[in-house]
Amino acid sequence: MTSEASVARSWIQTVLAGAAFYDLSAERVLQQAGLDPAELARERWPIDQITRLWRAAAALSADDGFGLEVGRHISLASVNIVGFILQSAATLRAALELLQRYQRLVSDGGRWQLLPGSQGHWLIYHPCQGELAFSRHQIEAVMAALVHLAQRLYGLPLQAQQVCFSHARGAELTRYHSVFGSAPLFEQAFNGLLIDAALLDQALPQADARLAQLHDAMAQARLHGLHTAQTPLERLQSWLLAHPGPPAPTRRDAARQLGLSERTLARQLQRQGSSFQRLLDDVRRIQALEAAAQTTLSWSEIARRLDYSDVSAFYRAFIRWTGATPARWRQEHRRN
Repeated sequence: MTSEASVARSWIQTVLAGAAFYDLSAERVLQQAGLDPAELARERWPIDQITRLWRAAAALSADDGFGLEVGRHISLASVNIVGFILQSAATLRAALELLQRYQRLVSDGGRWQLLPGSQGHWLIYHPCQGELAFSRHQIEAVMAALVHLAQRLYGLPLQAQQVCFSHARGAELTRYHSVFGSAPLFEQAFNGLLIDAALLDQALPQADARLAQLHDAMAQARLHGLHTAQTPLERLQSWLLAHPGPPAPTRRDAARQLGLSERTLARQLQRQGSSFQRLLDDVRRIQALEAAAQTTLSWSEIARRLDYSDVSAFYRAFIRWTGATPARWRQEHRRN
């Protein structure tokens, strides 16, 4: 792992949200880890800093199952755009393949590999640590999060046929069983889950080909931005997602953020087949669908947060995006 390996801020916030279950403030955890609170403004953190954060949070929680608890309470939003991609995938297998492709948008700290076995398919997690050895809580949280998110996507409990960890047992076996549906084997050659092959190819209830295409395009742009200098369109996409309002950002705001005149920004976006309003509409769609599926906010509140003039304007936009009313779409896509 190179010194440039990093992790997205959304995963940092996941650790701090887990610590909050134990009444631990972000400031206290950061202090324990020897990190400046100003670091929270960074979009990505060096991989060793997240390891220090995991160690500090687990120690302060005094809970041997800290990683399991964080993983089992994770939301799709915690893995940023990757969560939206998984949510619109056609099957669990397709979702896992997308996770492999876009893992880096969440973290450089590991990669997933799906391999066929005699009794199913092994989903193997390969940690990619920096100079500091990973805490076992990091690995257990990732594995627990995978099972939890798969359950959210599938709509039914996902019980792994077998679970393996390369480290020694840390918590009581009953706690592992409650997360994975079976007692893991410890001190094995790898970290992995054995999943029934038939389960992988069952259609997911929230599959949406149109959204899948949109999310894939946005994820590709973000992934490209980690490797090369971002284009104005890619930079603007990232900025709009991070600054939804209200009030909704204007083209003038966007041009100022990119250090361009409004006319220059419009020309550059036009050359890439887009416009400020089209990008803003795409971002609003993502945020509206997330709010509809993952919250109980009223439609008037969602419309206000997205800076629509009134609920009627929001309803018209939602029907244009999905072909369904907000209430019907929420009923079909809501996950308990």
